Amino acid sequence: MSGSANDCGAAEPIVRGSRVAFFGGSFDPPHLGHLAVARTARAAFRLDQVLFAPVGVQPLKPEGPCADFADRVAMTRLAIADEPGFAVSLADAPKPDGTPNFTLETLTELRAGLGSGGALFCLMGADSFASLRRWHRAAEVPFVAALIVASRPGEPLDALQDSLPPELKLESAPDADGLLSGVEIRTFELSNRAGDRAPFYVLPGLDVRISATEIRNEIRAGSSRALDRQAEVPSAVAEYVRAHRLYR
Repeated sequence: MSGSANDCGAAEPIVRGSRVAFFGGSFDPPHLGHLAVARTARAAFRLDQVLFAPVGVQPLKPEGPCADFADRVAMTRLAIADEPGFAVSLADAPKPDGTPNFTLETLTELRAGLGSGGALFCLMGADSFASLRRWHRAAEVPFVAALIVASRPGEPLDALQDSLPPELKLESAPDADGLLSGVEIRTFELSNRAGDRAPFYVLPGLDVRISATEIRNEIRAGSSRALDRQAEVPSAVAEYVRAHRLYR
C-alpha cells in the first residue's frame, strides 16, 4: 500500500470539551499490549476518547517503521474496531515535506481543538517514557497535555525521574495513591524552573511484555506463532498481516 495520508480514510474528529488521551506510536503492528494500556487509561480517567495516532516520521527512529503509514493506519483501525471511545487520529500523519512529527506540535494543535472545557492527556507505555528526555522540547510536553505512563509494577520513583528532562522535578502529590474505576493510579506533580506545575500520572499495575519488534522478527524468521495464537496480535490484524504479506 502507499504511505500517503490521503489513502488512510477520515479520522474521527475530537469533540470539544471532552476528555481525550493522545496515544502516539509506530503501531508496527498494533498489538494487545497497546489495547491493554488504552483500556486501562480509559477506565481510570473516564476518557471520552483515546486517539491512536500512528506516527509518520519518528525523529528518534531514523530508519523508519517497517510497514507503510497506510498499512499501519489500516491495522490500527482493525485493532480498535470494537472498542468504545477508541479512534484513529491522523494528527501525526507524514508531512508533505518529509520532516519529523514532533509530539509537542501535535499536542498543541489538539489542545487548541479541544477548547477551554476539555482535558488532554498524553498516554504512553514504559518504553516510550524511557526515551522522553530525548524528545523535541520534551520539558514543555507535560504542560500541554498531562502525562499518563503505563509503568511496570514496582518501578522505583528514581527510575521515573531519570527518564524526565533534567529541567523537570518530580514530586509526590497530595492523595498520591488511589483507585479510579478499580484501576490503581499514582499521582505526582511536575514542576519546571519557571514555577509551572502539571499533574503526572502512573498506572503501575500493567506488566505487558508484548514487543512489536519481536513480533516482526518472528514473522521474518518464518514463524507464524505470534499471528496464530492470538495472544499478542488481534485476529483482524493478524489476518491483515498475512493478506498483505507484511514483515516478510
